[in-house]
Amino acid sequence: MSNMTNGLQKNLKTRHISMISIAGVIGAGLFVGSGAVIHSAGPGSILSYSFAGLLVIFIMRMLGEMACAYPTSGSFSQYASDAIGPWAGFTIGWLYWFFWVIVIAIEAIAGAAIIQYWYGDAPVWLTSLILTILLTLTNIFSVKSFGEFEYWFSLIKVVSIILFLLIGFAFIFGFGGHHTSGLANLTGNGGFLPNGFSSVLLGIVVVIFSFMGTEIVAIAAGESADPVKSVTTATRSVVWRIIVFYVGSIAVVVTLLPWNSASILTSPFVAVLEYIGVPSAAQVMNVIVLTAVLSCLNSGLYTTSRMLYSLAERGEAPKRFMKISKRGVPVAATVAGTFFSYIAVMMNYFYPETIFLFLVNASGAIALLVYLVIAVSQLRMRRKIEKENPEQLKIKMWLFPYLTYFTILVICAILASMLFIESMRPQLILTSIITFGVLAAYFIFKPNKKVPANAALENKHP
Repeated sequence: MSNMTNGLQKNLKTRHISMISIAGVIGAGLFVGSGAVIHSAGPGSILSYSFAGLLVIFIMRMLGEMACAYPTSGSFSQYASDAIGPWAGFTIGWLYWFFWVIVIAIEAIAGAAIIQYWYGDAPVWLTSLILTILLTLTNIFSVKSFGEFEYWFSLIKVVSIILFLLIGFAFIFGFGGHHTSGLANLTGNGGFLPNGFSSVLLGIVVVIFSFMGTEIVAIAAGESADPVKSVTTATRSVVWRIIVFYVGSIAVVVTLLPWNSASILTSPFVAVLEYIGVPSAAQVMNVIVLTAVLSCLNSGLYTTSRMLYSLAERGEAPKRFMKISKRGVPVAATVAGTFFSYIAVMMNYFYPETIFLFLVNASGAIALLVYLVIAVSQLRMRRKIEKENPEQLKIKMWLFPYLTYFTILVICAILASMLFIESMRPQLILTSIITFGVLAAYFIFKPNKKVPANAALENKHP
């Protein structure tokens, strides 16, 4: 097998893919954003994370099935084009690119804010610009350098979470003679579901967005030296990753501290570390969160470039984004995502409450649309593969097609419920407007297709 796929180098090793997949669910959403979910659902937030995690496990199993059969840098965008239609691949590809462009800007701003916490004189706009440029350079240099940076970023996150869990459970069970409240915080202060089961359902809607990023492993598979092994390992480990890192961490927080503690709403992990007595807990947590932010920024730059490259390859984006450097990197596609992120950062500086807020809300429901497209694509692709090339199914979705149908219904229910949640209604409406705009662009401009229909199903990428 050649070490190139359509010009992209296959230099990501299994350890890169494995660590990227393991830490893909560990982001600022867990370290900081989980406080709002806990404050709303109480100890029942454990159920919110469990149910949302189960849905993501199903999605990753479906994506793993398709990625093992046909690894490609276009991932679910290519699968949607083959299984549903070119309009679906075009729409979800551009929406996903837009989502990560906004994420790059958000993460750059978040990282700059943390650095400003240490160095008060550092302007946020300048620091965010420097962070983005530095990580853009690592992406442009080679895919291997991206993999190495992401490997070490991910390793720091994983080690941090494991230490947090070990120390937390040691305190919960009173090891070492520490005083503990046992399980009292799970049943006190209004019980396990202090605000009713509806708060758990609301929590699921919020939590589902925290898991965005797990699908990057399928995109990276197109540049893996052993894509089948890498994706198989990542897909099969997603169950324990979500259970241990997310559900385990939330369980530690709500067991050690009262769910309605003000410190949990501010920063749950800092609150636990301070309760345990870790010196300079806030500083330690800031370092870990900064690592998570840089990891997300790094992954975002990689993801936008590969998605744009794939769109250009299919004739759905300008040809210039297909240009590959001597090191096998789509430089123009990488810079394009960075350029629009710079614009987004500027919007945050000049119009934080208007244009930037609009951009953030407009990308809010894209995660659910991506999951929905993955499920529908797998439903249609699986049947065609079973008929034409069943040996390609290295990984199979459980209880097919029933769990696939169940997942589709749940995602549709979550999208519908966003209409009735005041804080999320703007996200659904704005995302819908952007989606219809992209879909209209497809039919108006009729992209010039560069690959035949059903390219993935023809096993273009061995």
